[in-house]
Amino acid sequence: MLVRACFVVLALGLGVTDATTELNELARDIERVESVRAVKNLQRTFSQLGGFGKWADMAALFSNNATLRWGNETANGPAAIESWLRKDAGKMDGIHPGSLDTVVAENPLVNLAVDGRSAKARWNGLRFMGDGLNGTRIQGGIYENEYALTPQGWKISLIHYYAMYAGPYVGGWRNVGDGIPIIPYHFTPDETGIPVPPAVGEAPTTNASVQELENRIARMNAEDEVRNLQHAYGYYVDRRMWNDVVDLFATDASISIGKTTTFSGLGGVREAMERMGPEGLTQGINNDHAQFGVLVDVDPSRKKAITRGVEIAMLGDANTRAASWEFNVFRNHFVKDNGLWKFKSLEITPLIVADYYKGWGDGGTAPANSYIPPFINITMPKSFARAGRTAANTTDFADLKRRLLRSAAYDGAENESHAYGYFLDDLDCARMGALFAKRGHKASPFAGFYITPQRVTDACFASWGTSHPTLRSSISFHWRPQPVVLVSDDGRSATLRARLLQPSTSATKAGSFNNAIYHDQMVLEDGKWRLWSVTIDEFYWQSSSWAGGWSAANPRNKSEPNPGPAAWSKKYPPDASIDAIGPREANFKDPAHVVPVSQSGQRTSAGVLLAGVCSVQGHAGLGVDGEWISGAANGACDWK
Repeated sequence: MLVRACFVVLALGLGVTDATTELNELARDIERVESVRAVKNLQRTFSQLGGFGKWADMAALFSNNATLRWGNETANGPAAIESWLRKDAGKMDGIHPGSLDTVVAENPLVNLAVDGRSAKARWNGLRFMGDGLNGTRIQGGIYENEYALTPQGWKISLIHYYAMYAGPYVGGWRNVGDGIPIIPYHFTPDETGIPVPPAVGEAPTTNASVQELENRIARMNAEDEVRNLQHAYGYYVDRRMWNDVVDLFATDASISIGKTTTFSGLGGVREAMERMGPEGLTQGINNDHAQFGVLVDVDPSRKKAITRGVEIAMLGDANTRAASWEFNVFRNHFVKDNGLWKFKSLEITPLIVADYYKGWGDGGTAPANSYIPPFINITMPKSFARAGRTAANTTDFADLKRRLLRSAAYDGAENESHAYGYFLDDLDCARMGALFAKRGHKASPFAGFYITPQRVTDACFASWGTSHPTLRSSISFHWRPQPVVLVSDDGRSATLRARLLQPSTSATKAGSFNNAIYHDQMVLEDGKWRLWSVTIDEFYWQSSSWAGGWSAANPRNKSEPNPGPAAWSKKYPPDASIDAIGPREANFKDPAHVVPVSQSGQRTSAGVLLAGVCSVQGHAGLGVDGEWISGAANGACDWK
């Protein structure tokens, strides 16, 4: 069967000898996909607890023999780790009035061990700190962490944070040390596309029923849809697309901002949004509301869910040179409404509001927060034995595997997205090119599209050269957080929208931020997730400097001609130039394959659209000439 073959190439195991064997192997496969998510939830929980000085709870996430290495400092065991965390934060703990300790760990690249009992993950890290008494700290780097499955569930066995840049708010951050090294990868390009490797040996006997396994799969499918909705909300808010934001809410929804301001119904949702300004952005306005570290808890009924995460707003008006920060925690409720997930309530807890040019060292401009939104404990998978359909209605193992494959695809696509960013950070052109499918393609900014891994690699070399120092004096990072991943029905292809958040650092000047948007496509090829298309809209905004921020931009002279192509592209021309492509995502020849970012597999009136990609079920892909092309029977895609 075709679906069964798809399951093999994902390396999630397959048994066809009898129903018992299939049940055992399905249970093992579900646990392995759940394990990847448990690892991500552990790290996100660690970050969220850190925002409110929950040192003991953070230490409880570690195994008994765990190690924390933070720069040049080391702590061994939960008790020592708790002590170190408390001392490191000091009064910048999120507890003292006016203090801030927002810990961001994003861009997870997770690899489960073959035996399923340990895992490794790479993360980008940023930390924004203040004591409310004019003391501030910003620090950033990379985590290469390890995790272990213990009798108490998944635990952190190693946090290894490589400090790369740090500094106070006034004056900004700079490199840590003499230069920025290449942080060793725990993965190869091939391993990035296989977050769950093939299991070895006979699957252990399971006590789970078919019904329970079905509900565990359905819970992961629902988690993906709710996470997409939360992330999509952030993108609509960025662009002040209030009509589309309202479409994401149930008719009886509510919005609460702090403990004093509440809006009810769809009219109230619109009123709350318009506090940020009218529908649509105008020239010079910045309204970014990046969503970080989202935890999703799906109710056993699969009709309700909760999300919790951090929102960092970068706001400004280049026309008046005004700019500000907002640090918020959201804890939102969702309901399944006629087959679509929608917001039931949006609950925002403001932590800090600060003028960009003054910073948050004095506690900001808003009243100090004293409320801690309840945390979500989802570090272990839940039992769903009593929920959903009866076992008699679920005997199609192939369909259960297909549905599991769709959630495994979400993690595979996310891994590839983040691998691209990590390799590009280090200008590792060969490894970056190896992430692409055999006929995959990449848009090189201000040049055009290059097709095939070798052409992508050589274009990178042409742009950045082939020789780089071991220690770098500066770097621009390629964070790709807030993914909206739409997986095909067969679980063999996906589209992905991600934010480019680009913190930079240097030895000689303060770092700053830039922002853009990626519109990418992934395919499952030869058992590995690969990049099919990487395209970028850049930049949505840039900081001229740390002192000037994102509101110091000057309007472009409209009488000036458009910039020409990148100089290096004349020596190494693209397969399709930017001019030859023309406007992208303006229209499609087959509208049946256009789906909104807000829901996977559903159509709404939401306005941000992404195109489908090649798959074995006949989904289309967009060629460089704008022509739709059909997926081949084996799930690969070919150019016309």
